[in-house]
Amino acid sequence: MYDLLIIGGGPAGIAAGVYASRKQLNTLFVTKEWGGQSIVSTDIQNWIGTPHIAGSELAKNLEEHLRTYADGFVEIRDNTSVTHIEKQDDGTFTITLEGNTTIEARTVLVATGSKRRRLPAIGADTFEHKGLTYCASCDGPLFAGQDVAVIGGGNAAFETAAQLLAYAKSVTLLQRSDSYRADPVTVEKVLAHENMTGILNATTTEVTGDDFVTGLTYTDPDGEHHLAVRGIFVEIGMIPNTDFLKGTVDLDEYNRIIIDPWTQQSSTPGIWAAGDCTNIKYHQNNISAGDGVRALEDIYVHLKAK
Repeated sequence: MYDLLIIGGGPAGIAAGVYASRKQLNTLFVTKEWGGQSIVSTDIQNWIGTPHIAGSELAKNLEEHLRTYADGFVEIRDNTSVTHIEKQDDGTFTITLEGNTTIEARTVLVATGSKRRRLPAIGADTFEHKGLTYCASCDGPLFAGQDVAVIGGGNAAFETAAQLLAYAKSVTLLQRSDSYRADPVTVEKVLAHENMTGILNATTTEVTGDDFVTGLTYTDPDGEHHLAVRGIFVEIGMIPNTDFLKGTVDLDEYNRIIIDPWTQQSSTPGIWAAGDCTNIKYHQNNISAGDGVRALEDIYVHLKAK
């Protein structure tokens, strides 16, 4: 019987794992891969304390940090995943791992993150990391002084546009429906900027370029159009990695785990969650790491108070 099961090898799970070891909790740490979403970024500039780092290097650093301090308290099983969690009558959990192995734990921290909804356009995969990106906070500053596009119409898209307006030459936002889904006050404020353009009923059909993005093609009721841009930022939603939790904890309409932001606790006593798989407002590496620490602190109190 483990004190704690941590699921996920991104910043949230790693931070919780390091703290679990320091607090000497008998912990099983399970991850399919290390580093989270940022592993695909070539140059991360907002990981606090490190001005520049590649996503692959960040992943290695996170793994090394946990392994260095595991110290006999955190057992690591990578290249595997959790397929089912069942709460027992005594309040503990039986967890099924990939391959049908089962383990038992007193508490669970879910930090499985999410994946970006991909842009369904010709050339999108070809030019990913060559001008097309799914992380404005990671890659936005690389496009200072250039014309860029944002694909999407929700709050995340408009927040990305607002961020880009600080240094881009111009920002054009393409929303495929006839209205924006972002908060009206946000829409009004962002679209009022002199370097900002919003286009409704615009479906991006192709990303074009040579070695790097040079533009995109979109269609609207008036036909097909080409937009010359050097950067394309895709914000069309996230897909949380929470399928294995359906029926176990409460999920919101986007399948994110609903948590108490003070403690990171889910609706099911004994299960906490942290990072991009939760219904928090902002999703960032630094925020996820902090969420993981907050969750671990609360888990420790929960375990030691019994």
